[in-house]
Amino acid sequence: MGVSLTKAALWTSSGKLEFTPMNESLLKEILSFVEQFSSQHPQEAEHVFEEPLQWSTTLVASDFKTDYDISDSDVQSHEKDSEGHPLLRLSPPTVYVRSFSQLSKLVHLADDKKLEEVRACLEENRDPVVKILGPCFANVLEREDTDTDVLGLADKDQAKDSEVKVKLFHLLQTTDKLFLSKLLEEISEQVRLDPTTVKNDMELLKQLCSGGEKRVLKSVRYTSDYEFSNGCRAPLWRQVHGEICYLVIEPCDTDNLYITCSTAGVFLNGGIKQEGEESGYERTSDMYEDLLTLLKSQSPYFAKNINKQDFGVQELPSTQRIQHVESVDMEEQGQPQRSYEQQEKNVHDKARQQHTLNKAGGEKKYEPCPRWKNLGLMSPCGYVIIPCKIKAEEKKSSKSSGEERSVKIALLSVLFLFSKTPAGALPVELSSESSSESEEEEEQSERRPESNTDLPSEYWQIQKLVKYLKGGDQTATVLTLCAMMDFNLMQETCQLAIRDVGGLEVLINLLDTDEVKCKIGSLKILRKISHNVQIRRTIVDMGGLQSIVKILDSPVKDLKALAAETIANVARFRRARRTVRQYGGIKKLVKLLDCEKDVEVARCGALALWSCSKSTKNKEAIRKAGGIPLLGRLLKSPHENMLIPVVGTLQECASEESYRIAIQTEGMVNDLVKNLSSDNDELQMHCASAIFKCAEDKQTRDLVRKYKGLQPLVSLLAKANNKQLLAAATGAIWKCSISIENVAKFQEHKALETLVGLLTDQPEEVLVNVVGALGEFAQIPDSKATIRKCGGIKPLVNLLTGTNQALLVNVTKAVGACATDKENMAIIDQLDGVRLVWSLLKNPSADVQSSSAWALCPCIENAKDAGEMVRSLVGGLELIVNLLKSTNNEVLASICAAIAKIAKDKENLAVLTDHGVVPLLAKLTNTTDDRLRRHLAEAIGHCCIWGSNRASFGEAGAVAPLVRYLKSKDSTVHQSTAMALYQLSKDPHNCITMHEKGVVKPLIHIMGSNDEILQEAAAGCVRNIRLLALANRKARLFY
Repeated sequence: MGVSLTKAALWTSSGKLEFTPMNESLLKEILSFVEQFSSQHPQEAEHVFEEPLQWSTTLVASDFKTDYDISDSDVQSHEKDSEGHPLLRLSPPTVYVRSFSQLSKLVHLADDKKLEEVRACLEENRDPVVKILGPCFANVLEREDTDTDVLGLADKDQAKDSEVKVKLFHLLQTTDKLFLSKLLEEISEQVRLDPTTVKNDMELLKQLCSGGEKRVLKSVRYTSDYEFSNGCRAPLWRQVHGEICYLVIEPCDTDNLYITCSTAGVFLNGGIKQEGEESGYERTSDMYEDLLTLLKSQSPYFAKNINKQDFGVQELPSTQRIQHVESVDMEEQGQPQRSYEQQEKNVHDKARQQHTLNKAGGEKKYEPCPRWKNLGLMSPCGYVIIPCKIKAEEKKSSKSSGEERSVKIALLSVLFLFSKTPAGALPVELSSESSSESEEEEEQSERRPESNTDLPSEYWQIQKLVKYLKGGDQTATVLTLCAMMDFNLMQETCQLAIRDVGGLEVLINLLDTDEVKCKIGSLKILRKISHNVQIRRTIVDMGGLQSIVKILDSPVKDLKALAAETIANVARFRRARRTVRQYGGIKKLVKLLDCEKDVEVARCGALALWSCSKSTKNKEAIRKAGGIPLLGRLLKSPHENMLIPVVGTLQECASEESYRIAIQTEGMVNDLVKNLSSDNDELQMHCASAIFKCAEDKQTRDLVRKYKGLQPLVSLLAKANNKQLLAAATGAIWKCSISIENVAKFQEHKALETLVGLLTDQPEEVLVNVVGALGEFAQIPDSKATIRKCGGIKPLVNLLTGTNQALLVNVTKAVGACATDKENMAIIDQLDGVRLVWSLLKNPSADVQSSSAWALCPCIENAKDAGEMVRSLVGGLELIVNLLKSTNNEVLASICAAIAKIAKDKENLAVLTDHGVVPLLAKLTNTTDDRLRRHLAEAIGHCCIWGSNRASFGEAGAVAPLVRYLKSKDSTVHQSTAMALYQLSKDPHNCITMHEKGVVKPLIHIMGSNDEILQEAAAGCVRNIRLLALANRKARLFY
């Protein structure tokens, strides 16, 4: 809170903390420190400050509970100092706090506005340590060696709490260092330039200082000879800002240049000449990409002579290779998040080259920075060549819109010249400077032209306007914003022109002004240019999203609408959505939905929520903020442009169960069904998507049928050219057809015939839904015949060769359902469909494996010669047996079911036995999954028929677990278990095991079942046990 605030924090010229990631991290650390202070340091928390901390607060008297005297709007704490003054006093809007104890309580009362309170407190108390401990302690806190100074101050301070003061001093000092350390760790991860790159560039520049009269520079030197372990030469408290080192470069034609090299680039500073200076760190120029670019812009002599071939001239080691390192966006993959600069870095910006020694010659030979190579300064032979610079003629602007813009820019030039420049502001040149080669080089993803001659005139005109925007007064600013809006800001060239010259920073700063017109103009521009991926990321990095979120509280409707629409564009990636939530944006956006009289504000609020709702945490935040009923109310709006974002938000959130329940209970299903009949394809698509997600629940499916939504869904299938709408409609039909009652209704509208026609020439997202629907339709016998008559079997079998796992799951289910019809099965067999289904057992997906195995069951059962068909599949039985080693219960259950069908053929059962099916089945018997138990018992029962398998199951310990299956509440488990026990009871040793495990009593109870098959199996098992007992008794009596 000492050095970290005075030196590490970034402040605006008006004394406000900038909205930067580093400042936000510092604020959160301070907030955490204050919140935990009372519990961790109770003695120091009671210390009374030398002067009260005071600031304008958002808290009111009603926010304070017990421990406070409340009188109208004023509040006083019960705790008082030795003179009877309260330790906390609220006199709206100002609050006065005189101890950490009260400060901690106030922060807890602020609830979701904690960060805002901390920010306001620090902004109005720039040096809080002075007020907490007094100026003497505060001065000592910023020195290096503080031990002796503190002891001296403690001796001078004869007050009773001097000991507490010293403890508090040491505590603040330790915390301060901890803050700086954490910030430094964060900064060290944000790398554009790095110390190695700067060193390489310095070595190259030193080479240019030699050569007598032909030299390009006089001298180059660092301000400090001391190098930290990380390669930086800047003080630690400046490294927090990303600064690496400071240089003094003496050109041949101008005064000395004092340069700061930082991770973000290089720039001129206020004149740091030597190590240890406390001033001069401020930036006095634009940010440049590297040293070469800066020197070209500042020294005409350097720019002119660096391009002569005479200086071209350094041989490169032939074996040296430039390594390229690409960044990976780890955020979407659950990895630790890195800075935007690091994520967005282009290969060419990251390829940095280290200098090497030529050991053979003993001379230093350097390989230039890849940027020099990218600029075309290398020959194929390995030499650096600096070509002569050819000036390009400026392009003439088009006569249509160009002349009109030129007049406006000329007027702005005059206004700019006569507008008053604030004190201390840097003069801004009116002429547009031509870009150097290194400035032209941008990320490959930006698809920039190769040279500035290819840039349209609009690019330079916009850059000129941004310069006026930086230095003009209020009138010039408004006119400049108006002139900028005349350009096509949806064009990428115009968007990047604003960014390249620093216009984004100016536009974001305008959002913090009190001028409504400036804010509106800025937001109108940001709203359009934020469609660009790189620009919206830059907006978030600059802290612009926080400023936009704040504007949502504005009483001006236009401002709120523009801010919400801009958020809708920016919040299209995870970090932006998280930022909106963390700064209270979700609650504010939900409030905008409650603007029934102002449709545009509510529409923009819904648009922003739509973008934000792609995050699971944001969905929950919208629900907690009361967004569901408001969305339900807006769903009844007659305005289509309102309905689209509202339904879009609902369908995005419908993936959460809480939203699906709310959509049912709030009566939204009826409105969704009504809007299916709209003339707007996009609205229809979102309504169908919402039904698709909600129809997972039976109640929703029944409501769709009740409100007559099935027929509109079928009618949407006619719009086959709109693939997104078709995917949504087929998805809704699929989920609704899970209910048999809905299938009957769909059949009335000839939905099945239409769906079969969509099995070819459709994208996979449509096919997944179409095939899923056919699988549900095929549960009805009449539908199976209809699918065959419409020629649907062949395209279904053809889809078995695909690779999309979701599609394969649905196709195998549909083929299996169709195979229950013998005529369909004959066609499937003829088309080699069984082999294709069987081959899918090799698929790595457990879902595909299980659905394939389930499909094989009806195929084997209904095939004309099932035994021969199975034997014809080379390696098929071995594959089936090996899948019994799976760890997925659904796969195991389906494989057991398939084995039960295969084992009906004795020859196939013999092959299964040879492949070791018995011990693998026995190993699974300890499962508690009833679905697996049912099919496992059935498989065991059928496998007992061959040879000595009954005895083998007993030896493998399969009998005792099967007895426990009779305690299951699932009657189907009882049936298959009783049949398995009956087969196993034909072996005397198994009968003994069953009797020992108490099988007789549950079997006698099962014999009273209404199921004849179950009765017979249970009775047969008891009979075998009884026969063994009688045989044993006779043996004892007669032998």
